[in-house]
Amino acid sequence: MDKLALSNKILRSVDKPARYIGHEVNAIYKDPEGLIRFAMCFPDIYEIGMSHLGIQILYDMLNSYEDVWCERVYAVWSDLYAIMKEQDIPLFALESQDNISDFDFLGITLQYEMCYTNVLQILDLSHIPFYSSDRSDDDPIVIMGGPCTYNPEPVADLCDLVYIGEGETRYRQLIDLYKKCRSEGYDRQAFIHEAARIPGIYAPSCYKVTYNSDNTIGSFTPIYDDIPAKIEKEIVCDLTDSCYPLKPVVPYIKATQDRIVLEIQRGCIRGCRFCQAGSVYKPTRFRDEKKLEEYARQMIANTGHGEISLSSLSSSDYPALNELCNYLIDTFSDEHINISLPSLRVDSFSLDVMSKVQDVRKSVITFAPEAGSQRMRNVINKGITYDDIMDGCSKAFCGGWTRVKLYFMLGLPYETEEDIIQIAELSNDIAKLYYDTIPKEERREKVSIVSSTSFFVPKPFTPFQWASMNTIDEFRYKAHVVNTAMKSQLNHKSIKYNWHAADVSVLEGVFARGDRRLSRVLVEAYRGGCMFDAWTESFSFEPWEKAFEKTGIDPAFYYNRERGFDEILPWDFIDIGVTRDYLQREYIRASKGEVTPNCRVNCSGCGIRGYHGGVCQ
Repeated sequence: MDKLALSNKILRSVDKPARYIGHEVNAIYKDPEGLIRFAMCFPDIYEIGMSHLGIQILYDMLNSYEDVWCERVYAVWSDLYAIMKEQDIPLFALESQDNISDFDFLGITLQYEMCYTNVLQILDLSHIPFYSSDRSDDDPIVIMGGPCTYNPEPVADLCDLVYIGEGETRYRQLIDLYKKCRSEGYDRQAFIHEAARIPGIYAPSCYKVTYNSDNTIGSFTPIYDDIPAKIEKEIVCDLTDSCYPLKPVVPYIKATQDRIVLEIQRGCIRGCRFCQAGSVYKPTRFRDEKKLEEYARQMIANTGHGEISLSSLSSSDYPALNELCNYLIDTFSDEHINISLPSLRVDSFSLDVMSKVQDVRKSVITFAPEAGSQRMRNVINKGITYDDIMDGCSKAFCGGWTRVKLYFMLGLPYETEEDIIQIAELSNDIAKLYYDTIPKEERREKVSIVSSTSFFVPKPFTPFQWASMNTIDEFRYKAHVVNTAMKSQLNHKSIKYNWHAADVSVLEGVFARGDRRLSRVLVEAYRGGCMFDAWTESFSFEPWEKAFEKTGIDPAFYYNRERGFDEILPWDFIDIGVTRDYLQREYIRASKGEVTPNCRVNCSGCGIRGYHGGVCQ
């Protein structure tokens, strides 16, 4: 094996050393001489990062360029982190094992707000200054992308550039610009300024923010005349012919999702008012069924995986789902390849498809009613009724399923205690339905209903982006109400109830809608020991409280305050195609419990038709 950044002694002392040695199947190696070096980072552990399709797509695309070598880097777990800090071992890329500080670019994907302190771990171990303003010409250009960059302001001071939108469209242009600027002797800030002129690229240092006396934003303006005041997101209009990783890297150890991923579509037609992805990934676009069949054949041959997952926000809405599933079953059944279908709706079509691809004796059926009462399902525009849920569960029970997972949210706008008690009542109704539907002599086992509640976090570019968020105590009280109601149900022995941590959800809310003043909080929290905050065993709220106190920032200002329609929001400089008027209109409709039909039934005039693609056409 080629050189390793870590000694055998260190590798033997840490958990899962295969996280750090590279050389996996389909990993790409090049002679680095004269190439642009790009380190692609997922700021969580290897097993999670290796499961992320977006990283695989960009890794494949960037390495298709003859003048670029893209390598991978992930956050290191706490055992190795302690060793690297103690022995001053720089963070390294998996393929070459070279120091990240030697690269031209460090690209970091932001998938979840509670990974932000891991970004600081990456910078710290790479010996890259936390703040963009402190970096020299010798440091890599730090560029961030991913869904959290639809509000990049909480990390604005930590990054040099932000890629807003889908990554397949502008990296070639950015790299060509970098090569030109480097050959012509541009310094770091001059390159950043030039990059800010590329569509979809945001350079935080090129924009000035002022604040009002009440701490709201007073103005947000570019400091140069030749860069846009509003940045339009990048999207791939022709999804079928865009790049796709037919030789994805296969890890030595089990990843979180150890399977082939076929992305069948992007976007969603449904219009749930709490869902950020449903807004920012509009318009809905589909990959051609025949192309997906070809991809599946090649990827099975190139990886040896035993499962194919069909990925999208709402798989039931893919027009050729039945045909694609039939093809995959007919082609790969002799090879014992499993097919998984996340994100299916509660309807007979979806259950029919699932019955084809799953062994119902082993599987769990998952539904996401999101709210217990029909009133609240109308408020959030979920688009399903009580009868839909019960009909779907009845068909599932008749089809052989006995385990049901239900996902709900607590703390939604306009929610009452009666609404949340109905979470328990709906869970009980579904358990009762099983015993009413399946004769005693035909029951293989007792029905199992697992109901889970997450806490509602208002996200940018949703109709609820102006809404206030509950406090920790309010969230905990609501979870207690549901838990008590669950225990009082007639079929409570068939129901298990889980709920998320309220303090983590509140922090997520702070950084989801925060501004660039929060970069200082992140740095202080990291210095106080915060890392892997998405992991229960690693999370501690106390250092976060100290970080807010030390920086003089009140977190309630960001999460617990309702915004007015006239307030400048930190992300207002981004244009996702969905108009502000539409979002305001939907927020008002939510207050009245009015349902907006999905995009296939009727165009709601959201503004996305300007992209001339997908279901809008």
